[in-house]
Amino acid sequence: MITTAVVPAAGMGTRMLPATKSVPKELLPIVERPALQLIVDEAVGAGVDHLVIVTSRAKPAIEHYFATDTEVEAALERQGRVAAAEQLRRYGNDIRISFSYQDQPRGLGHAVACARTAVGDQPFFVMLPDELMADSSLLLGLSRVVADSNVGAVALKRMPRAELSRYGIVSPVGDERAMCGLVALPFVEVVEKPAIDDAPSDLAIIGRYALTPDIFDDLDALRPGSTGELQLTDALAAQARRSPLWGVISDVGRRDIGNPLGWLQAVVEAAIDHPDFGRDFRDWLDERTRKDS
Repeated sequence: MITTAVVPAAGMGTRMLPATKSVPKELLPIVERPALQLIVDEAVGAGVDHLVIVTSRAKPAIEHYFATDTEVEAALERQGRVAAAEQLRRYGNDIRISFSYQDQPRGLGHAVACARTAVGDQPFFVMLPDELMADSSLLLGLSRVVADSNVGAVALKRMPRAELSRYGIVSPVGDERAMCGLVALPFVEVVEKPAIDDAPSDLAIIGRYALTPDIFDDLDALRPGSTGELQLTDALAAQARRSPLWGVISDVGRRDIGNPLGWLQAVVEAAIDHPDFGRDFRDWLDERTRKDS
């Protein structure tokens, strides 16, 4: 079982400006919980007990969120929200939180490389906080594939042709097959944000990775591209050329909350399903829809 997860959270969140001028995008609320809390919940549900958050010193609010605050915990308990208070108390106790720093925007590969000392020499997850998953099942599946194959595994999703230039696209070798109860295939190349006509497949990497620690040597060997950034996909491509990596094709519920529309969709879905006021929200939404129709 993989027990460490790296969460790259140093970015500026430019697609969500001006809100992210003062509030880190990872702390924008999905109803009453910050998005980063949902990422942590997903990781813990997959057996993670060590979170390595790669942040920037210009975003102190992220560290503050995980700091012990007995007044906040007491306020939650007075409101009858005991479970939320207990969840906050777990940080630093049941769940270890480490921080690494990426103070210059040098790409996702550089962000992951910044976590090397905190991660150590064991396999680990990388979880992009712009993407929310419905549950922990995808992480659990990736962990099983790494344990079975001893090589890295990434989550894949078939994307419409028009969207391929937004993602890292893998070049599969061989057909899809059952592996650890999942649909998986090996791949030997990754192309970061290709032109549509140059995409080697329609299989895009979505924001969940289970990586082996040798990836750090490949990250250290990278040279910046034309944008000056170090790309994680380039390190994955170097690994895959030595020995094919695995892609797990996923149909788990997913929202890209790094843009306003995706964030709104995630908020509305969470509100509809909320155990306390979901019914009232659905009634209001139905009434509003009837008025607008």
